[in-house]
Amino acid sequence: MLDTFCRAGGIARIAALALLASLLVAAEVRAQDDLDALAEELVRLRGDVESLNTELNSAQEQHRARMNSLAAQKGDLEATRRREDLRIRQLEEDLADNRARAEQAGIAGEALVPVAERAIADLRRHIEGGFPFKVDDRLAALDEIANQLASGALAPPRVINRLWSFYEDELRLTRENALYAQIIPLDGDRVLADVAKIGTVAMYFETRDGRFGQAVRSGEAWRFVELENRSDVQQVQALFDSLNKQIRAGYFVLPNGSIRPAANRGERAE
Repeated sequence: MLDTFCRAGGIARIAALALLASLLVAAEVRAQDDLDALAEELVRLRGDVESLNTELNSAQEQHRARMNSLAAQKGDLEATRRREDLRIRQLEEDLADNRARAEQAGIAGEALVPVAERAIADLRRHIEGGFPFKVDDRLAALDEIANQLASGALAPPRVINRLWSFYEDELRLTRENALYAQIIPLDGDRVLADVAKIGTVAMYFETRDGRFGQAVRSGEAWRFVELENRSDVQQVQALFDSLNKQIRAGYFVLPNGSIRPAANRGERAE
């Protein structure tokens, strides 16, 4: 019986040891799983850190590039401002010198009024009988100067200065190729259109409903005529596309301004 008890006790110890070993193995497996999970999390976090570091470096590079660009722009603007300040001072000096010489020559003040009136009349005839570009706006600006002269709102020397600027604007029209919007007379109506002005040589238009045409000179008068020839329309459309893309110089084949819409010639816009 004692022998049986001893054997039973040995079996119990063996079972206990087996259970303990099983528990230790399970604990080791769980620990290994936890370590694997931690390793995977560490790898993921490290990847996130590297990704964020890459984004940070990229953002820093973009920021530096932006700051460098702004610094360059600031430098350019400062240089431009200094040049403009110098130009303004030079103009002011020239103006003061011209006024002094005008006074010395005895043509200041009221003596300039008839000079200004003749200049206004000449400009009015030039605009009314000339190139049909924003005629109403140009006449309105001239009327404003005339009213200031008549009312005494501006002294005659200053009116002369404004007229000189007006002359310069008129001369600039002869060199400029650009797009504008203006009201044009077309088929008895006044229509808002985009106009392509080639100096004061030619003008083409596109209405808001997609019609194309040109300004045609007939004797001393100008009128706006819609183009019917498909080739002419395509040529004018190509001109508008180029000007919209800021391409203001080049060789363009355009309708030549005669009343016959089918007749074309090549014109260079410069």
